[in-house]
Amino acid sequence: MNVSNTRRRLLAAAVLLPWYGLLQAEAPRQGVEVWKSPLCGCCGDWVAHLEKNGFAVKVYEVDDLDAQRQRLGMPARYASCHTAKVGGYLLEGHVPAAEIRRLLRERPTALGLAVPGMPVGSPGMDGPAYGGRKDAYAVLLIEPTGAARVFARY
Repeated sequence: MNVSNTRRRLLAAAVLLPWYGLLQAEAPRQGVEVWKSPLCGCCGDWVAHLEKNGFAVKVYEVDDLDAQRQRLGMPARYASCHTAKVGGYLLEGHVPAAEIRRLLRERPTALGLAVPGMPVGSPGMDGPAYGGRKDAYAVLLIEPTGAARVFARY
């Protein structure tokens, strides 16, 4: 290899290497805000599910979750043990990370997603304490009117 080729390669490396680092950098994680009771363990397990799936979660422990849910605008009939906000949408209950990503990708006109109640087998309700049990449940898309339709089934 001659000196000219070596210089070209070194110059190319000097120019491209910083860009390579930027391309390899991890994309910023989507932020999720969660309001939950300080006494609820399954909410913490759901938060861990989100973090494991690449979300950056900020938790607010509140004594009156019903008031917080109402303030955010999620209809009480879809209530669960925690309420969250992500990308302008509301999340109620144990919504799987895959459905949150789908919601953010498809961007439907909606208030958000809900998994009413606390179905066993949903994220956060799936630990060893439940003995591997998995109940069927639906993830609901909550429309601006407060009506709901099935977004996904598990």
